[in-house]
Amino acid sequence: MPLLLSAQQVISIKIDGAINPVVASFIHRSIEKAGNEQAVCVLIHLNTPGGLLKSTRIIVGDILESRVPVIVYVSPSGAHAGSAGVFITLAADIAAMAPGTNIGAAHPITLQGTTDSVMNSKSTNDAAAFIRTIAEYRKRNLQWAEDAVRQSVAITANEALQQKIIDLIALNDQDLLNQVEGKRIVRDSISFQIHTRGVAVQTLEMGFTEKLLNIISDPDVAYILLMLGLLGLLFELFNPGIIFPGIIGFISLVLAFYALNTLPVNYAGLALIVFGVILLLLEIKIVTHGMLAIGGITSLLIGSLMLIRPGSGLEVMRISRILIISTVAVTAGFFLFVIGMGLKAQRRKPVTGAESMIGETAVAFDELNPSGQVIIRGEIWNAVSVSGTISIGEKLRIKQVNNLTLFVEHLES
Repeated sequence: MPLLLSAQQVISIKIDGAINPVVASFIHRSIEKAGNEQAVCVLIHLNTPGGLLKSTRIIVGDILESRVPVIVYVSPSGAHAGSAGVFITLAADIAAMAPGTNIGAAHPITLQGTTDSVMNSKSTNDAAAFIRTIAEYRKRNLQWAEDAVRQSVAITANEALQQKIIDLIALNDQDLLNQVEGKRIVRDSISFQIHTRGVAVQTLEMGFTEKLLNIISDPDVAYILLMLGLLGLLFELFNPGIIFPGIIGFISLVLAFYALNTLPVNYAGLALIVFGVILLLLEIKIVTHGMLAIGGITSLLIGSLMLIRPGSGLEVMRISRILIISTVAVTAGFFLFVIGMGLKAQRRKPVTGAESMIGETAVAFDELNPSGQVIIRGEIWNAVSVSGTISIGEKLRIKQVNNLTLFVEHLES
């Protein structure tokens, strides 16, 4: 005997961006809330280019085990359920798309855009088996699902409906809920109808902490925080007492480590980045005529390119090459500027103290034969002539300063 489910509300959430652990946690919390409040269903508005396969598996598992029906709605118009989004859409009890949307291209690639044949084959076969399992469980087009992984095929909403990838196309939320009215859902061999026409829709949003963590979980943001953190702390260590760089560096580094914890990090790349920054800072302290700077820049660039471990996720989890090159260039430029200013300062003539008088013009206060006194900068100094006798009032040049005695010579010499 079919079970009739009478519901009071729909829990509605929006996923707009990459799939990561924060998004997985948010979806889990939403499904759990819907179950506790006996909602009719969870409505997930999805627009994603993809994300981490590990987080995708967690989301799919939560959807398949949910006590309440889950509707995935690829929306609004122009949205895309790509890569990880294909797995999530196929796993839904009811899959829907808005007009003008598309779905597909779920082929896993390495995070830096290069492929290793063995690793690529393993990840592709694993993803293909995963998506076949979902499609078979939800009785969707199994062949297309596998092609989405192996061939990176992508189709429009109308094509997805014709090929039985999704269940319906809806113009908006209200149209969707009206079409879903009376649909049968099976849970633990028990069939029941859901009634969504006219029910209240409760929109659930990420909290402030979730939004913040979702932003910093972006690989580009994590990389920037890592660089700020390392530079800030190392500046503080090499120049104790500045304080501000240390505070900013510590906060940035903590946030970066959280973000990197959610990403497939290559610790060899992380070590190269730290080593590169240290070499650049040492170049400021130790004059090596650019040798440490060259090593630091090289280490920083290679480490940045290696930071995200290849073959552990889907296409969007990678650091932008443009960002890497720009960051390394700006960091290197800054250090080279500081180094250049330091070398320039070393070559500059002293402007204070006795050494600053070398090369300046003085006037003989009395006759120097060879010793006597001269006037310079309104002061009287003991002087010794190194170029013969100098008459009173004659202009002369300071050649050397030793023990508060000036060694002078004729100006014309």
